[in-house]
Amino acid sequence: MKILLVAPSWVGDMVMAHSLVRRLASTVPAADIDVLAPPASRPLALRMAEVSDTIEFPFAHGELAWRRRRAFARDLRARAYDWAIVLPNSLKSALVPWWARIPRRTGWLGEQRYVLLNDYRRLDPQAYPLMIDRFLALGMAPGAALPVPRPMPQLQVDQEAAATARQHLGLVGKGPVLGLCPGAEFGPAKRWPPGHFATVASHWVSHGGQVWLFGGPADRSATEAILAAIPEEARGGVHDLAGRTGLTEALDLLSCCDQVVSNDSGLMHLACAVRRPVIALFGSTSPAFTPPLGDEAQVLSLNLDCSPCFQRECPLGHLNCLRQLDPVMVLERLKVPV
Repeated sequence: MKILLVAPSWVGDMVMAHSLVRRLASTVPAADIDVLAPPASRPLALRMAEVSDTIEFPFAHGELAWRRRRAFARDLRARAYDWAIVLPNSLKSALVPWWARIPRRTGWLGEQRYVLLNDYRRLDPQAYPLMIDRFLALGMAPGAALPVPRPMPQLQVDQEAAATARQHLGLVGKGPVLGLCPGAEFGPAKRWPPGHFATVASHWVSHGGQVWLFGGPADRSATEAILAAIPEEARGGVHDLAGRTGLTEALDLLSCCDQVVSNDSGLMHLACAVRRPVIALFGSTSPAFTPPLGDEAQVLSLNLDCSPCFQRECPLGHLNCLRQLDPVMVLERLKVPV
């Protein structure tokens, strides 16, 4: 059966989509799975062993481009897909499978998609509280029990590329590696203060380890603030990688870390998908919806009355859900002497 998976654009969501891919590969006879994804998340589909092909979705977020979308969909008809599973809830994401005349088109109802989806599902948040469960359910018969245990995301690592990246970026120091992921694209209300990250980094380096700071170009201000808050004598053990790696390069380097401390972000999910011990910091969001998926993952959250608020910025202006999450709590979980 030829299956087209219309994938999400957020990195973390794409990682979680691998659970569905693994489920389809193990339960659908002769499953031939292609992934249609935007440039931001497509590289991760290349690291899913069960995926046959990836197709770049060439439209920017919010871009309508009706004629080009229809032309793109017509080109997809030649691939003769039997089934399309649409993970995003937008109207636009369901247009291409409809125009491509894929016989079965599955997705959750949203934005008036009755016509575009002929196998639509009505979401019961109580039955599927986790995003990973909502993805898995779309690959199963309506109302079917979720698999136990769930297939967890497990992305492939290129060890040769990891070694090359370490050499190129000068990551040749000795000692255990602590990966720190201080960014979160969603907004400031998901970001642990840079000074707290700096405290953890300083303590780790003082006990013989090295620290790698991960992030994209937009996270450079956070990583620079962390470096500025670290005592000068410890900065030699800290490597700022923000904006210096691509997505798959970051994935390969995360696999080299002994432990990872991360905000609730795409990098958190990447670290879990390469089976690293992760300490995940939650403030404005909830691990009851998008928890870190891994046997060695730990969640730290203060569970204040005002959280989770799911806001990009703290509506009360204090960010106590993260500011009051003391670095000592993280150091204790890392089993580093305090």
